[in-house]
Amino acid sequence: MSRRTVTLSEARYRALKEASAREGKPLAQLVDESLELYGIKALNEARHLVQHARSHARLAAEEALQLAVWATRAQRQ
Repeated sequence: MSRRTVTLSEARYRALKEASAREGKPLAQLVDESLELYGIKALNEARHLVQHARSHARLAAEEALQLAVWATRAQRQ
């Protein structure tokens, strides 16, 4: 895993350090787990997830597109 710099508010950093001590986990692990729970995935993981969903959907591409458009429009109203 490579090192990164992230800017956090002092309050957020303190909360993260407290959670790290409480859970007995490194800060990096807590951040990584939080991003995973939030649904942030690497592009190859996201592609695999979409491919898996498509293979189990039992919908033709056109049907899937129509369903996606319908769901998007319903959500926006």
